[in-house]
Amino acid sequence: MPIMQGFPPDEADQVTLANWRTQPYSSWAFHHVREIVPSADISNDPTDVWELPEGDPLVTDTQIQITLAETRTDALVVLHKGRVVHEMYRNGMTAEDPHILMSVSKSMLGLLAGCLNDKGLLDLEAALTDYVPELAETAYAGATVRQALDMRVGVEFSEDYLATSGPIISYRKAANWNPVEPGDSVPDLRGFQGMLTETDGPHGGRFHYVSPVTDLLAWVFERAAGKRYADLMSEHLWRPMGAEKAAYITVDRIGGARAAGGMCVTARDLARVGALMCQGGARDGKQVIPKAWLDDIVDNGDRQAWVQGDFHERFDTYNMCYRSKWYVHREERPLIHGMGIHGQFLFADPARDLSIAIFSSEAEPTSDHAFAPRMALVRLLQAAV
Repeated sequence: MPIMQGFPPDEADQVTLANWRTQPYSSWAFHHVREIVPSADISNDPTDVWELPEGDPLVTDTQIQITLAETRTDALVVLHKGRVVHEMYRNGMTAEDPHILMSVSKSMLGLLAGCLNDKGLLDLEAALTDYVPELAETAYAGATVRQALDMRVGVEFSEDYLATSGPIISYRKAANWNPVEPGDSVPDLRGFQGMLTETDGPHGGRFHYVSPVTDLLAWVFERAAGKRYADLMSEHLWRPMGAEKAAYITVDRIGGARAAGGMCVTARDLARVGALMCQGGARDGKQVIPKAWLDDIVDNGDRQAWVQGDFHERFDTYNMCYRSKWYVHREERPLIHGMGIHGQFLFADPARDLSIAIFSSEAEPTSDHAFAPRMALVRLLQAAV
């Protein structure tokens, strides 16, 4: 279909707030998000860009194409020792286009948390409600920042991406991701947090995947540091990392950041994040992310919380855990990854200095079916190294 082609496009070919996360519209929408949803810029420093030289390919293009043949991959960038060894764009995307991260946005927040904590701006053991007392009478009462970072807050919320009614739809409307219907009384993201009043387990227990918890952390960071979330991400990660392009993040009607899924970046810049992690959080000898924070992500995920949690059965063939918004494969040489619905991934393999950024527009939201071919690609590249 000629999506968004013509002046104006035919009605059937127009991307709207109602269809932007469905095929065939998402192949265009996922790298034009700011044209659909309000957003806030995450500025880079154009005078201080981390240059990425070209390197020799690790495998052939044919091997990559075979591995990804049945996926809707929009972009792939692979860095080995800071060099671009593979780069590919499809579905109309280019190297200049920021693509939505979906829940890899959570992983970006996890890195920002380490920066803020290192600078004394964020207390990990403080209660969430110490920063946001407005939520003292909600399900968040008694939960800590650390528990929220590790998705171990016992908030009752169903992360059912195929639901057509219920709290998750109210959540999307609050975030400006779904159209508001006539007669709807919809809060903003902060107001939505106040609607989460029921618990479904103890805080600090199982791994419990609840996206609004990450949006609340963005609010906590803003209170702790006295700046907008987008500006904090720019100041502490995007600019010092040497991002090539400005990123952006979707916001609600009063500017609240959708930190759980709304960050949009180029494939090269996402790969830079992975390379930064592989290099112990330092760029050209200057520390951007505290190395101790990255070491903690690898070493201190609670395996028992994972086994008892929401995703263990889905990924039961992998020895995984979760820490500070990152998934960790406990292998001889650990593999770290962020993962988002519709096939968004960032893999960082520090031992091999290998960063793999993948953007997609898979039709189904859950990443389970998309995970196997991406892992096959990772294993192919690891073996080549």
